[in-house]
Amino acid sequence: MYKILIVEDDNIISNQICKYLSGWGYESACVENLENILPEFISFGPQLVLLDIGLPFYNGYYWCGEIRKISQVPVVFVSSASDNMNIVMAMNMGGDDFIVKPFDLEVLLAKVQAILRRTYSFQNQSSVMEHGNVILNLTDMSLLYQGTKLELSKNEFRILQLLYEKAGSTVSRESIMKRLWDNECFVDDNTLTVNMNRLRKKLEEAGIENFILTKKGVGYQLR
Repeated sequence: MYKILIVEDDNIISNQICKYLSGWGYESACVENLENILPEFISFGPQLVLLDIGLPFYNGYYWCGEIRKISQVPVVFVSSASDNMNIVMAMNMGGDDFIVKPFDLEVLLAKVQAILRRTYSFQNQSSVMEHGNVILNLTDMSLLYQGTKLELSKNEFRILQLLYEKAGSTVSRESIMKRLWDNECFVDDNTLTVNMNRLRKKLEEAGIENFILTKKGVGYQLR
């Protein structure tokens, strides 16, 4: 089942869209906090976003840019601001299509179906993981923290991915070594320590302090 996130300032319109799409088998949700949509975007994990331009606090262009920092999920702008300048701006900011208000729900459904078919017939959805406001992007092996993007090496990414998957639990050194190297028997235990120290230093330089805790004699855990 595809998930569709609706970011719309008009509750009547957003509820109509949500109800209509749900009737066609889509899992739809409307953003409640328009001051900061990213937490709801990350939590819901949509395959498509319907995004109004005229939003309070920050407009749809801003939020499309924020979404594009962490995901390539299709974004369809829905707006009455249908002049050429706004349509061009929407596409330049990373939008995939533009639907003009007022619109027929059947037309909206047809566009949604076409974009989902076009997007997911050829590629898997990009995805992100979050812990303590630190976002791990599984698509491009990067971290996003307070608007700053941090590039990771292959080993750094694999370490964090495993720790994110086991968030709340301690991950043994052996498990991490297996994730990094197929056969940890041929790897010096100190090699993992070196990799972990480099990762911690990179996180601290980005302002992410004490993010990875050492459980003495056991392994590591996210704070």
